[in-house]
Amino acid sequence: MAVFKVSNKKQQRDFIFFPRHLYKKDLFWVPPIWFEERNAYSKKKNPILANSDFILCLATQNGRVVGRNLVYVDHTYNNFCKTEIGFFGAFECIDEVSVARELMEFAEDWLGKRGMKSIRGPIHPVAENWGFLYEGFDTTPVYMSPYNPGYYNKLLVQLDYEKIKDLLVYEADTKKGYEIPPRFLRFYDRFFKRYPGFTLRRLNLKNLDKDAEAIWKLSNIAYQDNWGYVPLDYNVLKDMIRKLKIIVDIDAVWIVEDNGVPVAYCLGFPDLNIILKEIQGKIFPFGFLKILKKIKHLQDYRLFGMAVHPRYHNLGLDALLYVHLSKALSPKKVRLEANYILEDNYKIRNALEKLNLTPIKTYRIYQKHL
Repeated sequence: MAVFKVSNKKQQRDFIFFPRHLYKKDLFWVPPIWFEERNAYSKKKNPILANSDFILCLATQNGRVVGRNLVYVDHTYNNFCKTEIGFFGAFECIDEVSVARELMEFAEDWLGKRGMKSIRGPIHPVAENWGFLYEGFDTTPVYMSPYNPGYYNKLLVQLDYEKIKDLLVYEADTKKGYEIPPRFLRFYDRFFKRYPGFTLRRLNLKNLDKDAEAIWKLSNIAYQDNWGYVPLDYNVLKDMIRKLKIIVDIDAVWIVEDNGVPVAYCLGFPDLNIILKEIQGKIFPFGFLKILKKIKHLQDYRLFGMAVHPRYHNLGLDALLYVHLSKALSPKKVRLEANYILEDNYKIRNALEKLNLTPIKTYRIYQKHL
């Protein structure tokens, strides 16, 4: 068996398309948009990798690809957090600990030579997802969330990796009888009578750049104390908006304003994965048309982000936004997933559980001292 750095176009194609072979019999895996995937592993094309040193690695056995890994040093993260942590992402591997060991030892050696003291992951800077799926293997992942075989967790534990953080997923499914508790509806009705200076509005597509800037600023203020968060570069946000623009539903993106000043937002979007699975990740020649035709009829949504300015934390704006989001989407009878809830973010967990959302999945991030 050999593990080596990707150094030519054929090896890069092997790297990109290996998951298609690994998951060909898996009912729940969803392919990426292959057109974007072929161009994303580049400093020029990916704003997160633009400030990182990185390599793509392949593992081969008897002439066939059996594993891959993306290994990187994120200078933005290390400079901000004053740490020496290297990362891995895009990890895929057959169910053999020897293959996983060779891949991860290659990564550890590369990071160690660059002064890193620990390795953490998976954090995938191209797919923009965090963690291995640890619990909840019986449903298809929503757009921009991870999926993997359960044995990945076993492999890392065998290689002396330890859990560093769990991320939780909650669900509200109207088809299973979900309803907002009445007391939150009463709170919603009272709020604007008590605070007449506050307003709620949809995302304004005609003024998208201005709204995007408001979301960017609020995110960097509201999330600054969250584990693993570093200030979001505006170019990263613009790249995310580019990805989401074709699927945006203005009924799923709401901004709270205090006398015209944005102070909170929620960002949801329909689950593009349902269509990507149908078109097998191929947007050309007809996949894009199918996306445009079907996206407005989807009933599965993801609540990707919610942020409240710290000065407004005690007003219940998070609950207000959630109730309004649910009311806006209720005609579609949606299933909504709230993703990436930190296991120790008890304030958000408590709010979601009081709103009667159900925990359905866990993603796990690992770390190892080098």
